[in-house]
Amino acid sequence: MSDLTCLTAAALAESLAAGEVSSVEATQAHLDRIGAVDHAVHAFLHVSTDEALATARDVDERRARGEQLHALAGVPIAVKDVVVTRGLPTTAGSRILEGWVPPYDATLVEKIKAAGLPILGKTNMDEFAMGSSTEHSAYGNTHNPWDLDRIPGGSGGGSAAAVGAYEAPLAIGTDTGGSIRQPAAVTGTVGVKPTYGSVSRYGLIALASSLDQAGPVTRTVLDSALLHELIGGHDPRDSTSIAEPLPALVAAARRGATAGLSGVRVGVITELQGEGYQPGVLARFEESLELLRGAGAEIVEVSCPHFTYALAAYYLILPAEASSNLAKFDGMRFGLRVVPEDNPTAERVMAATRGQGFGDEVKRRVILGTYALSAGYYDAYYGSAQKVRTLIQRDFDAAFAQADVLVSPTAPTTAFKLGEKLDDPLAMYLNDVATIPANLAGVPGLSLPAGLSDDGLPVGFQVLAPAKADDRLYRVGAALEAMLENTWGGPLLAQAPELETR
Repeated sequence: MSDLTCLTAAALAESLAAGEVSSVEATQAHLDRIGAVDHAVHAFLHVSTDEALATARDVDERRARGEQLHALAGVPIAVKDVVVTRGLPTTAGSRILEGWVPPYDATLVEKIKAAGLPILGKTNMDEFAMGSSTEHSAYGNTHNPWDLDRIPGGSGGGSAAAVGAYEAPLAIGTDTGGSIRQPAAVTGTVGVKPTYGSVSRYGLIALASSLDQAGPVTRTVLDSALLHELIGGHDPRDSTSIAEPLPALVAAARRGATAGLSGVRVGVITELQGEGYQPGVLARFEESLELLRGAGAEIVEVSCPHFTYALAAYYLILPAEASSNLAKFDGMRFGLRVVPEDNPTAERVMAATRGQGFGDEVKRRVILGTYALSAGYYDAYYGSAQKVRTLIQRDFDAAFAQADVLVSPTAPTTAFKLGEKLDDPLAMYLNDVATIPANLAGVPGLSLPAGLSDDGLPVGFQVLAPAKADDRLYRVGAALEAMLENTWGGPLLAQAPELETR
């Protein structure tokens, strides 16, 4: 493995700025790493070698001319395949979009390109972001770099696996119910779901419009802050975008890594621990709490009683919104079109296209969502779920009156084996029990590695903050990260087994 692929994004950016390495060298090193290990990991659906190297050469030339560049200019990045990219295939992990090349860029991709980050390629994901294991991709499973027989989380397992396997120093994920944070937890990486509306959703293929949020996947808290500041901010093309600047995220991360947490109140959510949580997960969580206490933080217990109903509410709201958002995939305008041989009416073309183009999980959720929105059932199901959502938002308000941030394990277990829960949708859905409440309330959340469980697999520690207070995530997260790495003698990923190369 190249020394360049081992560097954090921040360290690589410093080397690039100092002229110690070129962007072409850094980008080629990561492309070589992809070529060496992605046959086993399958983090990428598309690798954009020519485009990435062209961007890298341009950055090197501009730097040589003395132009003022973004701090991350020249640092390679991977992008989840649910984010549209002009000139690069975007499939959302589905056969129904196989071969589709968008004619425009998502807003966050525009910002990445303007800053000069070479895009290495598009990462694998559960179809239309529906899943917790990246086993529902139409293009095959992604594998966890810690154990290739285990899941990398989902739906953004490709982005997390790419970062965890040193194929990319940075990646973009999307989080609808935990699809950035849960993959980060099981791969030993850092994942952040920003405040809803603080990163533009323009150009994201929508799953559930009131829940979806793009965010960073990285190897350190500081790297996430750097990427978050780049992609965040108001976008007039997104009607849900917050018309306010982001707080100082990088400054908060740097402060957290060097200063204590005196005066910071950390609320431990009673409902997000205990039964159903793996003993090793809880042990690492308790150890992390002790480190926070030692840094001067005040630890308090808080109760969010309606979190108990979050999973049920989410799996009514999400399918309902998905059934509406996915209606445009009809075989008429773009993507796959299946034409029956006999009497190919518009209705029969739509049915055939969706039947062949959508996978089982997508069909399951679309049917559930259509039922929940149907006449006679709307109030009983979707309407009731929205009332529960309001109660969960009130729980957060009450909890944040007692604490500056809230914490919990990110996921109840470590990575399970591929295929273990594929035939049990409810067991699969339970993986998101700790992450879903943040999406229902629109508050930001961060997951960072908290160590290894008894099975030798990574455990995630989740930090939640009030809406628009994302800087609190970075201060607390960076402080805990620094203490944990001091305990381990370095980054957790350094303990991961080396992948066999070809």
